[in-house]
Amino acid sequence: MKSLPIKSLLLFSTSLLSANLIAATNSITPDDIMRFESLNKPVLSDNGNMLAVEVEPDRGDSHGFVKSLIANKQFNVAGGSKPKISHDGRFVAFVDAVPLLDSEKASKKAKKKLKAGLILLDTSTGEEVRYERVKSFEFNDTGSHLAIWFEADEKKKDEKSAAKAKNAENETKVDDFDKGSLVELVDLNSLKSIKFNDVTAFNFDKSGLNLALAINNIETNKHELRLVKLANNSASIVKSFKQQQVGSIALSHDGKYLGFTFGNAEALPYGREYQLSLLNLETNKLIAAPKTDDWTLNRYADLRFSDDSQRLFFGRVPQVSQQIELAKVESEADLYDQSVITSARELRVWHGDDPRIKPHEVKQYKKEQKRTYLAVLHVNANNLVQLADLQVPDIEVQQQKRYALASSDLPYRKMITWAGFYRDYYLVDLNTGRKIPLLTQQSSSDDPVLSPGEKFVAYYLHGNVFLYEIAQDRRTNITKNLGVSFANEDHDYPSNAPGYGFGPWVADDAGLLLYDKFDIWQTDTTSHDTFMLTAGEGRKQQIQYRVTGLVEDTDTPNVLATDEKILLQGYHDKTKGDGFYQVQLGVAGVTSFMDGDYKLKMLARSKDANTIIYSKERYDQFPDLYSADYNSPQNATRQTDLDKQRDNFNWAQSELVHWTNGDGKPLDGVLIKPTNYVEGQRYPVLVYFYRFMSDRLHAFPQMKINHRPNFAWFADNGYAIFLPDIRFEVGYPGDSSVQALTSGVQHLIDIGVADPNAVGIQGHSWGGYQTAFAVTKTNIFKAAVTGAPVSNMTSAYSGIRHGSGLARQFQYETGQSRIGESLFSSPQKYIENSPVFYVERIKTPMMIMFGDKDDAVPWEQGVELYLAMRRAGKDVVFLQYQDEPHHLKKYPNKLDYSLRMMEYFDHYLKGAPAPKWLSQGEAYTEYKKAD
Repeated sequence: MKSLPIKSLLLFSTSLLSANLIAATNSITPDDIMRFESLNKPVLSDNGNMLAVEVEPDRGDSHGFVKSLIANKQFNVAGGSKPKISHDGRFVAFVDAVPLLDSEKASKKAKKKLKAGLILLDTSTGEEVRYERVKSFEFNDTGSHLAIWFEADEKKKDEKSAAKAKNAENETKVDDFDKGSLVELVDLNSLKSIKFNDVTAFNFDKSGLNLALAINNIETNKHELRLVKLANNSASIVKSFKQQQVGSIALSHDGKYLGFTFGNAEALPYGREYQLSLLNLETNKLIAAPKTDDWTLNRYADLRFSDDSQRLFFGRVPQVSQQIELAKVESEADLYDQSVITSARELRVWHGDDPRIKPHEVKQYKKEQKRTYLAVLHVNANNLVQLADLQVPDIEVQQQKRYALASSDLPYRKMITWAGFYRDYYLVDLNTGRKIPLLTQQSSSDDPVLSPGEKFVAYYLHGNVFLYEIAQDRRTNITKNLGVSFANEDHDYPSNAPGYGFGPWVADDAGLLLYDKFDIWQTDTTSHDTFMLTAGEGRKQQIQYRVTGLVEDTDTPNVLATDEKILLQGYHDKTKGDGFYQVQLGVAGVTSFMDGDYKLKMLARSKDANTIIYSKERYDQFPDLYSADYNSPQNATRQTDLDKQRDNFNWAQSELVHWTNGDGKPLDGVLIKPTNYVEGQRYPVLVYFYRFMSDRLHAFPQMKINHRPNFAWFADNGYAIFLPDIRFEVGYPGDSSVQALTSGVQHLIDIGVADPNAVGIQGHSWGGYQTAFAVTKTNIFKAAVTGAPVSNMTSAYSGIRHGSGLARQFQYETGQSRIGESLFSSPQKYIENSPVFYVERIKTPMMIMFGDKDDAVPWEQGVELYLAMRRAGKDVVFLQYQDEPHHLKKYPNKLDYSLRMMEYFDHYLKGAPAPKWLSQGEAYTEYKKAD
């Protein structure tokens, strides 16, 4: 540990700018983009008094920013990222990330040894304490203590050699999974600490009474459970073992029980069988959980208590076995033993009836190895109930005491290949394990919801919402007479339209909020009477209302009081602006707090107070953070001022444009005019798109270097940027995209913005496909950059998504590619929508970009397009970035692609000289590799 007694910089002004301020310049450059700072994941203290956020440049080191919302205090924390705040806000802990310069200078071997640290800021004094080589850290729920878990010490080579010799002599082999490391417990009141070595797991209870630690050292045969009473920081051994490795641990929320698993330390952890026990910390009585012959525990049996401390949930498995080892050649006879020889084969057998195709099975293998099947121990009765099983493996447990929802995709794993994702859903009785079938072959995007009081299950099906009354075993369609479909109205895929989801439940299961496209409905679960809470204002004004600003807790569903006033966020479908509104349950009508030409994002809500944090942005306004009371968000205080970064630049403006598509339907899009735009002057235009883009009208441009064109940079370089909406027709995705693109570009020409001889197009992935297809149908574009495109649907149809191992067939039959039929039932549609078959029509110069480890689109799709255009004598260049996935990850590659993209469009749209790589290509060269 390294202590820094000097106080961190305390800023009393409202500005929040990095020490690396962007130098004043007349135009935006890549260097400016790399240094431009953004805000990441703000967090609030539970009492709502303290805000912390990571301030991150696109390239370089982050710093932490902490601000009191009730006092004139704020702090910058050099190197800080990923903040956590103690309950009362007195302390903020940041990850102390490895400096970028250290990482870039280090060799590959040295880079592996670089580890992050921890920065602990005392907001009452401004003092920082920094800790090195920290694996993780956690405040307890009351904010009285901080546990810091350090990385294991690295032994020197001579120490390793000695230890290896000793282990060989004593036949002691310790797997990394079994090794513990130092935990330091810091009392935040006294700032004194206690250290514990060889810790393999630790857990605070929610009441703030205790910390439990599992301590294991196989070499010294030390295996014990320790308990720290946080009131006086007294530590004691509550249970010790001989040759028994302590596994998972959990404290009940009231601090009364300690659950733990343990297994034979002499067995390798992969095949080690564990047992479950419960220790009553008040009586020191040990309770062994019941055992069953058909289920046991392994090393992945994580433990979790319910909030009322009455139920302990954990995972079990049917059996535990050691990992299979291949036979080895150890004798002359083994050289000719067929079983020994063939055991070294490298073979995967693909069977037609396999539930998963082999690549998907391989990708899921490690996950399946870690899969456990949820069980529950009812603490008072010491009654163990198996909930999940081999047929219904997935269960979602919240805080309900009687029921939980379970699901299974097993019947549909084979059809995932071509039909997408489906599940069967069940209601599981926590007392008996009995499973009540709820839904068969339900789309995985439409999960049912269990009411907090466990009286009802609500679910969406084919445009309607149904309510299942558990006690009566009765289902009711509660929306059939409302005259509104609850199906997604913008769904243009060859599959059933999903629903819009649900809002919160009303107290005592008295009601539930439902969403259609625009409005919110409140239903009475007893009478099934349903009325429009937003009084039809949503559809009337084309505002999409949604509940916002509630405390997020995945374990506990939000419950609203019967007459509660709740905050809504609204998105104006016509103006693309956002607003905050309020409704009162049981009363139809909406009160407007604020709305306008800006985008709002709700980011945080304090757990024990009404404080909210949201951002407010426009294309020409950085999304700074604002704090407000939940009940009056319009009376907000701006807490950051990163918008000052724009003061050094000219900044473009965005505006909404409307036009009529070739099929007569209205379309919207965003036009970002160049900086210093002159009315009546025509400009080169860059078209960037995917599907719906007009909702980005008020979005601040992403100031990053990546696979997309940077809008601010292009606009400042004299380009207009056009973001058109695309609406697709099933079976004809290519043609419907071309209609929207060409009609939109023609509109820009007609209104005098676009230079008809200088329109470029860039898209990535699905946008890349549309780009490649568009230039086979129109010559309106004078240059095209296509990233990771599908070029041949006939070969891509039976390809593999290498990231997930899934087949690509479902994407065409039911998903994004929108063909709607199989290749063999409608081969002509696949051909008609494939750019590679029509390259002889292309007159537009094209640059293709792919990472050759693309995990979504096989990069050979780029090779097919390149070779076809090359054979046809077209103007084409192909950028192959080595060892890169679907989206470029390595910064040198991202920057290189961005620079080449600008050079490419500058040449073809602005007449700049062609760079050498474009006019002559680049010869293959091998470079000396760094150590």
